[in-house]
Amino acid sequence: MRRGDPDAQTDQHVIRGSEARLEEAVGLARAIDLTIADALIAPVSQIRPATYLGKGKVEEIVGLITGHEIELVVMDCALSPIQQRNLEKAWNTKVLDRTGLILEIFGRRAKTKEGALQGRTRASELSAQAAWCDHGPISSASAAGFGFMGGSR
Repeated sequence: MRRGDPDAQTDQHVIRGSEARLEEAVGLARAIDLTIADALIAPVSQIRPATYLGKGKVEEIVGLITGHEIELVVMDCALSPIQQRNLEKAWNTKVLDRTGLILEIFGRRAKTKEGALQGRTRASELSAQAAWCDHGPISSASAAGFGFMGGSR
């Protein structure tokens, strides 16, 4: 494609938008003092019901997790409880989606008992939704303690 072509401008817009979203997600993770080992853009042509990502991308990320000894993967999307559970099993690590990350930020920054209670209530609601969808515990990341990162694996 040549500069000035309508398709080239659209592609640049998509790339710039993806990079901005990635930068924002990294900033959110740093807001709760997470160390970022790696950050990548994983284009998704079709959302997979079981894992959100395709099998090849799931396997590629296994290599990153192992190579960097990653303990938590944050995905800048909304995962279903089943997708979260399946990714945690495939990657053998905790997985947090955008909603979970934001709730974790609110929970850690709550200044009042009421704010902390609201965070716990929302986390419990999400945990209950997860348990209802799967008829059992979903993940230690969303089922244990305050917030989504509590508990042990």
